[in-house]
Amino acid sequence: MEPESRYVVSQRVQLHYVVWGEAGNPPLILLHGGRDHARSWDRTALALCDRYQVFVPDLRGHGDSDWALGGNYSIIDYGLDLHAVVGEIGRTPVTIVAHSLGGSIALQYAGTMPESVQAVISIEGLGRLQWTSSEHRPAHERMREWLGDMRELAGRDARVYPTFEDAVTRMREANSHLSPELARHLTVHGVRELEGGGYVWKFDNHVRSRSPYEFNMEDARDIWNQIRAPLLFIQGAESWGAEDGTPDYSAFHNYRAETVEGAGHWVHHDQFDRFLELVEGFLAETSG
Repeated sequence: MEPESRYVVSQRVQLHYVVWGEAGNPPLILLHGGRDHARSWDRTALALCDRYQVFVPDLRGHGDSDWALGGNYSIIDYGLDLHAVVGEIGRTPVTIVAHSLGGSIALQYAGTMPESVQAVISIEGLGRLQWTSSEHRPAHERMREWLGDMRELAGRDARVYPTFEDAVTRMREANSHLSPELARHLTVHGVRELEGGGYVWKFDNHVRSRSPYEFNMEDARDIWNQIRAPLLFIQGAESWGAEDGTPDYSAFHNYRAETVEGAGHWVHHDQFDRFLELVEGFLAETSG
């Protein structure tokens, strides 16, 4: 089964998304993380599209969506893009399953538009947020560093992999849990072949940039506190985020947190059966 490709424009950026399942089923959105793409969700979409109509966007600067003019990527822009996709769906409330950066976007959106969201599953979606101000750096230092980083990114060429197999090897280096088959699938949809030979990743290098303005935890907690949809937080026991300890969930209301053993940051790839068990159980509880 192959999904249908569709497009929507958000903030003059054309976004690509794929659709699985019948139009009469409840809408479910899958959001990928940074430097990833929509087709990384194929196994999950296939498992759920008999009960849901599944919408899977490529975030701006990723996959087959446009790159942002100027190379600026922020959580508010991504949130606006999600709002555009929800508008195209034309039915609410939607259920959202999201990974990493996508999880952060989903939480922002669920607190901003609580009436439009049925439930949220956030996989490693709180990121390495600074719950304290112990590492606060002066604004002028952060701004100066950002200026240098943006100039460096502007002059940085995408890495070219001589062969497709070289790109697959790099994919497996990034996540040792991947099977050879899944690594190839992710690479097929994650690279673009150059006319002169070789392959590059589809994502814009500027998505690596970080804002010089520190994460505003006060505003984030205010938004999170508005979420009324039930929440499921999923973490990988072997993720780099596990080193930061247990996140502070005190801004959220109706939530549950689960840790998946034998999984790193990409829980939905590393332990798919356990991940799907958690997802299906939660969705059954919250389907209304």
